Amino acid sequence: MTASPNIPAKGLDGITVASTKLSKVEGDIGRLTYSGYDIKDLALNATFEEIVYLLWHLRLPTQAELNAFKTQLSENMALPPELCRLMKSLPTQTHPMAALRSIVSLAGMYDPLAEDNSLAANRKKALTLTARMPTMIAAWGRIREGKEPIGPREDLSIAGNFLYMLDGKEPDPVAVRAIDRYLILLTEHGMNASTFTARVVTSTDGDMYSAIVAAIGSLKGPKHGGANEQAMRLFFEVEDSGLGVEEWYKQARAAGRRFAGIGHRIYKALDPRAGILRDDARALAQSSGNTLWFDIAYKIEELTRADAYFVERNLYPNVDYYSAIVLYTLGIPTDMFTPLFALSRIAGWTAHIIEQWEDNRLIRPESEYIGPMGLSVIPIEQRG
Repeated sequence: MTASPNIPAKGLDGITVASTKLSKVEGDIGRLTYSGYDIKDLALNATFEEIVYLLWHLRLPTQAELNAFKTQLSENMALPPELCRLMKSLPTQTHPMAALRSIVSLAGMYDPLAEDNSLAANRKKALTLTARMPTMIAAWGRIREGKEPIGPREDLSIAGNFLYMLDGKEPDPVAVRAIDRYLILLTEHGMNASTFTARVVTSTDGDMYSAIVAAIGSLKGPKHGGANEQAMRLFFEVEDSGLGVEEWYKQARAAGRRFAGIGHRIYKALDPRAGILRDDARALAQSSGNTLWFDIAYKIEELTRADAYFVERNLYPNVDYYSAIVLYTLGIPTDMFTPLFALSRIAGWTAHIIEQWEDNRLIRPESEYIGPMGLSVIPIEQRG
């Protein structure tokens, strides 16, 4: 589908900008596929490391390949001491996503392959970035609290290491599995804003670090990855109001409020990831003995499904809605939600960057000028 030169597609709506073998999003029926595998099948039967391998190799690994791959990831998780020292110099009030954006940029300065855009170099950088992302995020989580960063352990997965490096405790297997499934669900999602950003930067023959820094900046926005943080703040607002969910909802609707986590640019059916995360959020809430936040979220969902405004527009909970409950129940600070999203999506971003290089062409869309024409410059002393 292409737009007429005189009728621009706002937000590139309906415009196909690339061919990909990485994922297929079918928003009308609520289906998401990673390289041929349904997301529900993967979430139930695979690990995050297997998903990363799938996106980089377009097939799932054998056990021997997975073992070797996990060893490679483990060997690349530690951060250079110089980078840790620089992280400690950043203002501690910096939002974790802003910190992550700067940390990744700094990391590129210590990578001798940073400016090498060969396939071999890009594969090595993809491995390094994916392995170090949990270490960077967890380290910043501790540094901003005045604590020393904790190094990774060889015996833990990416999900397990993230939890261990964040609080220094032996990670709970239930929490590890919940984080691992969260990472699987957010690894890849077609030509989303941050992935498109990464591919645009790559199309200029830009290096992988530049593309990832740009992608992080794109993900940070509340209309993209930052929506999970906004969703949790919505639930806080409901509880703090003291009104009860139904009365709060009534007043919010009367005021024309939008609800973070409800609705999606692509999905006109239930986001398949949201359904899985809803089940996980319910299970974690029940096992923790604190169902408050799940109950609020579920009641709001019920109210929207009985509201003609949401039903007629096919507005359902998206991946951010229940993922906020999952992460908060696991004790992840609210402002760390989106960095954890980046921890997952780094695998998808790097896969797209490598795919873009296979047939790289500068992404340079047109624009429609709608301003005045034929103006003449008036001498400055005569301008009113």
